[in-house]
Amino acid sequence: MMGRAYYLGSISSFLTEEEDHILGRLMIEDSFRTEDIQKNAWRAEIQVLKEQLASFPDGEIAFEFTIPRMGHRVDVVLIIQGIIFLLEFKVGDDTYAKSTKDQVMDYALDLKYFHEASRDRTIVPIIVPTEAADQANTLALMEDGIAQVLCCNRHNIGGVLRQVLSQMHAAPLPMDAWLDARYAPTPTIIEAAQALYRAHSVRDISRSDAGAENLTVTTAAINQIIDECKARHKKAICFITGVPGAGKTLAGLNIANARHQFNEDEHAVFLSGNGPLVAVLQEALARDRAATHNVTKEQARRETKSFIQVIHKFHDEALSSLRPPIEKVAIFDEAQRAWDADALMKFMKRKKGVPDFHQSEPEFLISIMDRHADWAVIVCLIGGGQEINTGEAGIAEWLHALREQYPDWEIHLSDRMTDSEYVGSSDIQRLLGDRAYRVVSSLHLGVSLRSFRSERLADFVKALLDEDAAAARELYAALYLNYPIVLTRDLACAKAWVRNKVRGTERPGMLASSKAKRLRSVGIWVNVQRAPVAWFLNDPANADASCFLEVPATEFEVQGLEIDYGLLAWDADLRYCDGGFDYFDCRGARWMHVNKEQGQRYLKNAYRVLLTRARQGLVIFVPEGDPDDETRRPEYYDGTYAYLKSLGLQEI
Repeated sequence: MMGRAYYLGSISSFLTEEEDHILGRLMIEDSFRTEDIQKNAWRAEIQVLKEQLASFPDGEIAFEFTIPRMGHRVDVVLIIQGIIFLLEFKVGDDTYAKSTKDQVMDYALDLKYFHEASRDRTIVPIIVPTEAADQANTLALMEDGIAQVLCCNRHNIGGVLRQVLSQMHAAPLPMDAWLDARYAPTPTIIEAAQALYRAHSVRDISRSDAGAENLTVTTAAINQIIDECKARHKKAICFITGVPGAGKTLAGLNIANARHQFNEDEHAVFLSGNGPLVAVLQEALARDRAATHNVTKEQARRETKSFIQVIHKFHDEALSSLRPPIEKVAIFDEAQRAWDADALMKFMKRKKGVPDFHQSEPEFLISIMDRHADWAVIVCLIGGGQEINTGEAGIAEWLHALREQYPDWEIHLSDRMTDSEYVGSSDIQRLLGDRAYRVVSSLHLGVSLRSFRSERLADFVKALLDEDAAAARELYAALYLNYPIVLTRDLACAKAWVRNKVRGTERPGMLASSKAKRLRSVGIWVNVQRAPVAWFLNDPANADASCFLEVPATEFEVQGLEIDYGLLAWDADLRYCDGGFDYFDCRGARWMHVNKEQGQRYLKNAYRVLLTRARQGLVIFVPEGDPDDETRRPEYYDGTYAYLKSLGLQEI
C-alpha cells in the first residue's frame, strides 16, 4: 500500500528496541520536519505502548499508517490474532472527545470500504486520551465488522485488548499482507477535488476497477485531443457523457488542474452554471489549502477561483472585451444545462443591460473560445437526463451552433450521444447535418463512482422513473444488501433510520424537489433560503449543516454533489397514478397539471438527481396525505407509495 507507515515491526521487536531508535525512525520518515510537540507525543506513545503491549509479543505494530484517500495518518495500528486495532492517541488530554471518536471511526470506515484486506476483518477503533479517567467499555460489533469506539487511557490499553481478544477470534493476518493489499478509494467530489489540487493523480483517488479505468482512459483521451490541437493549431470540442456519479465532474477538474500550466501558455478553466457546486468546491479547496499550506483563507480563495468559476463570470469578461480569454482549454460542466437563446437573451437584458443579445449560451461560449487565433479546446461534460431548469437547452443547441456557425471546429462525440437521455428525441445526424464528427467510445463514463456500494443505482433509478417495474424490481433485489433503499410514511421514522446509519463524520441530508410545496404541512420547507456551503461543509454540530435533517436541499443545490445517506421527501408534484407518472405544480390552493413535455422532463429529472445523491443509502418518505386538505388528498400520495412498494422497497 502506498505510503505504508513510518515504523513497522513485530511487537516483540518493538518491545526490545531502544526508545530513541524508534523515535529516530519516525523522524526520518517525517523528513526531520517534526516539531517538538509531535516528537514529544511520539515519545509518550512509545513509552505507553512498551508498557501496555508486554503481554502481546506475537502481534505486529505500525506507527503513522497512511490513509491514502483521506491524506491522514492513524497513530498506531496493531494486528493481534487477526484482529485489526486502530489507536488514536491524544497525549495529555483528559476527555473522551466526540471529535476524536469520529476521527478514528472515519479511519475504520475508510479501511472497511476501500481496503481489500480489511473488508472481511474485525476492526476495533480505540481512542487514547492519555490522562482521562477509566471508562467502562462494552464491546459491540456492528454488522459490517467494525466495533463501536472503545475508550482507553495510558494505563488500561492492555486490559481492553485482552477483553476484545477473549471475545473475538479471527484467522491470522500478517502485517505485510495487510499492507500490500489493494486500496481502492471512492472519494466524494469534494475529497477528490482536494486530492487533485494537492497534485494527486486520478488513479490515486479512484478505484482500480472498471470505473476507475474508464475515468483514466477518458482523461487520457481528452489530453491527447488537446495535445493534437496544440500541435496542429486546430480547435476542437469534445462531449463526455456519463451516468450520474460516474466522475464527469472529477474528470473535468482533473483536466483543468493538469492543464492549468501558466508557463506553457496553457491556462485552463473549469466552468459551471451550477452556482452551489462552484461555491462548495471553491470553499472546500480554499479551506484545505489554508490548512495545509500556511496561507490565509482569503489568499487560498483567490487561488481556487482562478481555475474554478461560475460560468456567468466568464460571460461578463467576454462582454467587456473582444480579446480572446487567457484560457486555451475550457471545461463546461453540465453542458446540457446551458441556456437556450431566449433564456440567455432575457438574462442579458435584465441582469447585464444588453438589449440586443441574440445567441444561445452554447453559441456564445464557442464564440468566446473561437477568438483564439491558433488553438483552443472545449470539453463539454454531459449528464444524462439532468436538465432541471426552464431554459436549459440540452445538447441539441451545442450541435446546432457547431453546424451553423463553426465549420472549422473538430467534433469528438461519445458513442452514447445517440441515447435519448442525452439528446431526447433528436437525431445526431439531423442535428449536425453534413458536419463531420468523430465518435470516441472512451468519452463515455458508464460506471457510477458515487454509490460505491452499488454501481447499479443509476440503472435502478432509470428503470423506476421509466416505469419499467420488472427491471426496477430485479435491480433493487441485487443492490439492496449493499445499498439499502427503504420506504416509510413516517418522517420521524425516516430521520431515525438515517441517524442510526451514520457513523464518524459521514454526512446525512434531507432532499426534496423544488416543486414540493405541500411538504410544509409536515414541517419541511423547501423554499427556505439555504447556504449550500454551510449545508455541505459546516461541522455537524452547526445548525445550518445538512446533518440536522431540518432544511432540505433541492435538485438545484445538490446537483453534482453528494452526501452519504439521504432522506428524500416525495411530494405530490411527481405522482404515480393510473399506471404511470403524472406531473403537477402547486399554485395556491390547487395542484395544476403540467402539460408541456419540457416541464414534465424537468420534473422527472429533478427526482432523478435527488434519487442519485446518496453514496451509501436512502430512505424515501411519502406523506400520508389528509382527506380534509384539498392540496394533500391521500390519493395524491398513495399511488406513489404503492408503486415504490411494488418494486420491492423495504418498509421501515
